[in-house]
Amino acid sequence: MKFLISLIFLNILHTSLLWGAEAKPAVEVFPATPIYQYAIYGNLVIFWIGILGLLVIIRMKLREIERVQRMGLDKEKS
Repeated sequence: MKFLISLIFLNILHTSLLWGAEAKPAVEVFPATPIYQYAIYGNLVIFWIGILGLLVIIRMKLREIERVQRMGLDKEKS
């Protein structure tokens, strides 16, 4: 009985997905003109260079914190 119910459910789900695919028009996601493609690629390059720069800065700060902790400068002198 469970098998029959799951089979009917999957069949309904599959047909509804097919109907939904037929109703949707094709939407162009990536621009066809080269100037817009270059603009997108340029923005992606700038974005990833910024991400890598942030990673380098975070790594430098963590090394500085480790150095200060090794020297014991973070503890107050009484």
